[in-house]
Amino acid sequence: MINLWCHDIGREHAANRPLLRTVFQVLMRLFSPRKTTLLLVIRDKTKTPLEYLTQALKDDIQKIWDSVRKPEAYKEAALNEFFNVEVTALSSYEEKEELFKEQVGQLRQRFYHSIAPGGLAADRRGVVPASGFCLSALQIWKVIRENKDLNLPAHKVMVATVRCEEIANEKLTCFLSDKGWLELEAAAKSGPVPSFGTRLGAILDSYLSEYDMETLYFDEGVRTAKRKQLESSMLDHTYPALETVIEHLHLVALNKFRSDLEQTLRSREGFAASVHQCVQASMAEFDAGLRDAAVKHVEWDASKVRNKLQEHMQAHVESIRNTKLAELKASYEKNLSDALAGPVQSILETGERDSWACIRILYRRETENAALAFSASLSEFGLDQTVSSKMISDLREHARSVVEMKAREEAGNVLMRMKERFFTVLSRDRNSMPRTWTGDEDIRAITREARLAALRLMSVMAAIRLDDKPDKIDRALITALLDSGPFSQKRSVEFTYDPLASSTWEEVPPKDTLITPVQCKSIWRQFKAETEYAVAQAMSMQETHRRSKNWLPPAWTILLLAILGYNEFVFLLRNPLYLLGFFVAFVLSYAIWLQYDITAYFRHGTLSALLTISSRLLPTIMDIMTAIVNMSHSHKKHSPGRSSRPPQVHTHSFRNQMWRQAQVQYHQSPDSPSTSSSVDSNGGDEHES
Repeated sequence: MINLWCHDIGREHAANRPLLRTVFQVLMRLFSPRKTTLLLVIRDKTKTPLEYLTQALKDDIQKIWDSVRKPEAYKEAALNEFFNVEVTALSSYEEKEELFKEQVGQLRQRFYHSIAPGGLAADRRGVVPASGFCLSALQIWKVIRENKDLNLPAHKVMVATVRCEEIANEKLTCFLSDKGWLELEAAAKSGPVPSFGTRLGAILDSYLSEYDMETLYFDEGVRTAKRKQLESSMLDHTYPALETVIEHLHLVALNKFRSDLEQTLRSREGFAASVHQCVQASMAEFDAGLRDAAVKHVEWDASKVRNKLQEHMQAHVESIRNTKLAELKASYEKNLSDALAGPVQSILETGERDSWACIRILYRRETENAALAFSASLSEFGLDQTVSSKMISDLREHARSVVEMKAREEAGNVLMRMKERFFTVLSRDRNSMPRTWTGDEDIRAITREARLAALRLMSVMAAIRLDDKPDKIDRALITALLDSGPFSQKRSVEFTYDPLASSTWEEVPPKDTLITPVQCKSIWRQFKAETEYAVAQAMSMQETHRRSKNWLPPAWTILLLAILGYNEFVFLLRNPLYLLGFFVAFVLSYAIWLQYDITAYFRHGTLSALLTISSRLLPTIMDIMTAIVNMSHSHKKHSPGRSSRPPQVHTHSFRNQMWRQAQVQYHQSPDSPSTSSSVDSNGGDEHES
């Protein structure tokens, strides 16, 4: 018979479900299938119909039966093979006392007649005769002894178990509400707690001592087991606080390491030595904090938290190391770029034959110096040899890339550089003085020299030559572009084909090619087209200068004049006055020539010179005549017969006065050349007495 409260139907423990599982398991182990009546008595029945309550209880019992582990022999057995489930209900004693007593009486009668047919014990399959009861009881006891699950503990053990567990629960509750523990737990959340392990250990010891005093007279085995459970339970509640304290210690040690490392690096000490020193100091402080926070009741390995701290330190070290290495690498790359970019560009602009030899010397010197200094700087970081070698190799590659970049930039401006070189050689001599095309220069030779200089500049910029390997670029360009036509003897001997009819150079890798042969030919055609005008202009200036220097007529003209003018020459010899007149005219013309710098007029053209001279010739002659007349009147006025005063000495001669009059007239001319004006002014000053 199982007693149930009506309101407990459907609940796990209140409805005795665990007990039913145990009953099912034990009966299946001890007895063969037999009808055992399970009478479920419902107390304090409510208004719910009994049929509904009966169905709910039978469903719950069926679920319990299905969940029970059964022996192999009865694995498929049904519930009704072992049990006969019956349900009855009793009203509330307080509310319906008379009805309750009546129902109890009816239930009592059922027990009185339990062995009657249809009674509670009506199943006769498991009935044993009285003569065999002794053997049956012995067999049942044997099964109970062999089945350890059915052993019942001793009475004192049961009492000790219950009582020690109650005391342990009581001490655990007191510990969790202890004021000292609560303060310690709150302090652990805000930061490291000094003497955390000592203070917590004292609190634990106090409650364990109280437990030992109260369980002193109970079974020792049970008491010890429950004590360990109590200690374990209290430690389980303290683990979060202990972990919080360790996290604070971890954070403090890590912050100290970061601060110390930053200060040490500022003092210019080696990186690896600084890291080692700071790690040792921070780990020593962390270990001291762990010893202070350790609880004697806990045997735990601190290696995990130490390893975790070391991992975080190492991660911070790696971060700083990577930052420092990046800054160091960027600094050396910048210095190397500054040391190479400008000189390489300057050397390439010269376009000399040894340009790449000079670049190689510069590149190797600067790269080796930078690599040695960089290697010395890397030694302070304690890097692996592989990593250090890789970074030095990257620095060398950067140096090469700088040279290649500048070479490619200059190759992109090769046409402009070629024209600059051509015009420099064409317009200036070997002493860098401007050329004056006087007629003695060999313009063809100078032009070829200028083109050769431009062609060599293009040869220098056609490929990168950092590996010191010979090539035929210079010879190919000169042969194909500067020497005689495409079928010249020189080309046929040195090259069996057009050296520029290709997209690559011989003995030059494609990655080092800056200007392909086809591009060189195209650039050369454009270069010649843009420089032809300068050559033509130089030749024109030379021809003009030659013509301006040659005042004499051709020889045949002179001979013809001599033959045709013989009679006039004899006439002049017979009449000396004409010769004197010609002499005076020559002197006057020469004076006018010097005064006006006739050569300067003829530089602007013959017609304009004749017009200018003709417009100024008559005023000049009139001024000269006026000056002569004035001088004559002045001489008569101051003669000795007409004046008692001595004659005044003229400070200027007639010639000087004539020069001054001509000079005044010349300066008043609006279209006179500035160069003639300056010459006349100087000439006038020189003739003053």
